[in-house]
Amino acid sequence: MIIVSACLAGINCKYDGGNNADDRIIELVSKGQAIPVCPEQLGGCPTPRLKTEIVNGSGADVLDSKGRVIREDGRDMTAELLKGAQETLKIALLLNAKKAILKSKSPSCGCGKVYDGTFSKKLTDGNGVTSELLLRNGIEVISEKDL
Repeated sequence: MIIVSACLAGINCKYDGGNNADDRIIELVSKGQAIPVCPEQLGGCPTPRLKTEIVNGSGADVLDSKGRVIREDGRDMTAELLKGAQETLKIALLLNAKKAILKSKSPSCGCGKVYDGTFSKKLTDGNGVTSELLLRNGIEVISEKDL
């Protein structure tokens, strides 16, 4: 089984209430080969919601208590993204998932690059919180751009 970002499966859970539908992901879900999850919703974030970015690093730094996830109005959302990552990991482990295809650049799902915490659309190297947690638990993570 594969875990996929729900927004890539066409589910309206993106921060602005929309989605990032990808026909390849939708096909995997429709064939029963993938399960959609939205770590931010699993962590208690509403949809729609204000944008969040990781400040002081990447998802690895957040997991290691060195970085924070901040909403564009300044509110700290670290606890919510950590909870969403943990809930996503629980689902992946229950399903014995070996792979995840997650939305690029997201503070939760980003794989390889995430926004740098300045809300200026600049990217930095690193993974989102959920991606990093899955990787640390032996689950392969790629973005939709790597398909």
